[in-house]
Amino acid sequence: MKRIETKLPGVVILEPTIFRDSRGFFLETWHQDRYKAAGLPLNFVQDNTSFSTQGVLRGLHFQNPDPQGKLVTVLQGEVFDVAVDIRVGSHTFGQWVGVTLSGENARQIYIPEGFAHGFCITSPTALLTYKCTAFYAPRSEQSLLWNDPDIGITWPVETPILSEKDSAAPGLEKIDHGNLPRFSRTT
Repeated sequence: MKRIETKLPGVVILEPTIFRDSRGFFLETWHQDRYKAAGLPLNFVQDNTSFSTQGVLRGLHFQNPDPQGKLVTVLQGEVFDVAVDIRVGSHTFGQWVGVTLSGENARQIYIPEGFAHGFCITSPTALLTYKCTAFYAPRSEQSLLWNDPDIGITWPVETPILSEKDSAAPGLEKIDHGNLPRFSRTT
């Protein structure tokens, strides 16, 4: 497995080893010892699966308190996946990184606790799964505006299909910073 650092400390792209032959392919999407050696946490407690159609944008979502780290894998189709550092006091606060994940490239992204997460479907449909380091906590769920001009994400779609909640989310500067996660040397 190859580990690729991003400009956001802690956000990493992983390229698992793929074994291909005339029948198809095989890969491991989680192997505790290998992912531990790659520096990922081992405390995943919940797996989620999402299916969407082209142009759907989900996010940007985060939980605070009860933050979640996420290991995202696309099983079928293609998505543009984004992480935004929203940890107050971080030197990369408000910065983002994006990566194309697909069933074909088998890349994964690990997004640590304290980051907002979102993705946009760039293929006709996409099926993705993600492992979480904390349980879903509805009382902690929050959203950040997908096209906040202060963040400046370059999404591959101009007019995405959004939920009501995501289209009404506030920009980063409008969120009370007391409701955002705090940066510490351990996050």
